[in-house]
Amino acid sequence: MNKVGIGIIGCGNISGAYLTAMKSFPILDIKGVADLNRELAEAKAAEFGLKAVDIATLLADPTIEIIVNLTIPKAHVAVGLQALDAGKHTYSEKPLGINFAEGKKLADAAAAKGLRIGAAPDTFLGGGHQTARAIIDEGAIGTPVGGTATFMCPGHERWHPNPAFYYEVGGGPMLDMGPYYITDLVNLLGPVSQVAGFTVTPRKERIITSEPRNGEHIPVHVPTHVAGVMAFANGAVVQIGMSFDVAGHKHVPLEVYGTEGTLIVPDPNRFGGPVEFLKKGGEFAEREIAAPYADGNYRSLGVADMAHAIRSNRPHRANGSLALHVLEVMEAFQTASTAGARSPSRRKRSVRPLCPNPSWMGRSAANSTISGGSSCVKHLSSGAAGAATNRRNAPILSATCWKRMASRSTSKTAPRPSPTHRSTISA
Repeated sequence: MNKVGIGIIGCGNISGAYLTAMKSFPILDIKGVADLNRELAEAKAAEFGLKAVDIATLLADPTIEIIVNLTIPKAHVAVGLQALDAGKHTYSEKPLGINFAEGKKLADAAAAKGLRIGAAPDTFLGGGHQTARAIIDEGAIGTPVGGTATFMCPGHERWHPNPAFYYEVGGGPMLDMGPYYITDLVNLLGPVSQVAGFTVTPRKERIITSEPRNGEHIPVHVPTHVAGVMAFANGAVVQIGMSFDVAGHKHVPLEVYGTEGTLIVPDPNRFGGPVEFLKKGGEFAEREIAAPYADGNYRSLGVADMAHAIRSNRPHRANGSLALHVLEVMEAFQTASTAGARSPSRRKRSVRPLCPNPSWMGRSAANSTISGGSSCVKHLSSGAAGAATNRRNAPILSATCWKRMASRSTSKTAPRPSPTHRSTISA
């Protein structure tokens, strides 16, 4: 296998999940880890048997093709631009940037250099969410009508060792957790066309109750309770609530309603979980998971997909266009709240992610390891996934054949992120 060299910048709390999951993907060859805090990098390198280097050395390494950017949100674009300037593809933790203008700057820079960008979340590639996507694509729920998306908790200062960045610009519940929910909804329903929203900041500071900073007061610079509505291009209207100010609730994370049925989707922060479907007139019943990568934490699945996409010259799925659209939607909630009006997106192209066709999968849902599978992709459409009426022409998720796809090419040119326009406020 022609492996792809990976460099990790940022060795904070999330890096452990990435480094653990990367062991599942043979195509990924981690060349080194770096952090502004050298001690943190050394500790993470020792834990995973890797080499700790400084950032400049990592960027200069000719064997590294992808920089995985695990820095705090407000550094995502700056580090991403450094990686692009060094001739590296870049994949970042969510969100892509702290605002749309920043994210578009990164996308434009990548397009100008002919390089790829990608961003978490990649959980929508998990078996639970791909199964939900297949149910919608087969028309089981009828015409999509609406849904609900809910993440509400008392705040991350209860458990995170360094939670201050959650309450700085680039943080808050929408930019922290919104990417999981909105990305999954775009995967399920297609792009968002309009947003209406309200935001609340009930406290000006938070008290950390986790160690080692227990008792420390941290200022709050972002809204911590966001409520709103997203209107999708296909006509569906979804209510969303993201909060760090709710003591408890009984909402499921994600529901999708159609004219013929209702779908309960797994937690978008996880790759698997139960998928429940109710056909009109019936009762909720759990559906069999029909896609792989549902049985664990595969955080870095998007990186592995990008690596295989580089080798086979095909589109990757957790791509810059998708991440930029999601960022635009999240920013629109604040814009709409401030202006007291709806914030419609001007985006013309569909950004719905590529999806699997079960007949082409070649790997059972029970066998979720990256190295398994006996068949390869037989078809990959070059176009964007269409609306519900054009499901048969949607591109596929080729999770089944990444080990063998390195020797194949499914497209002549690597895709470049398509630009999107900043949402404007309607009077």
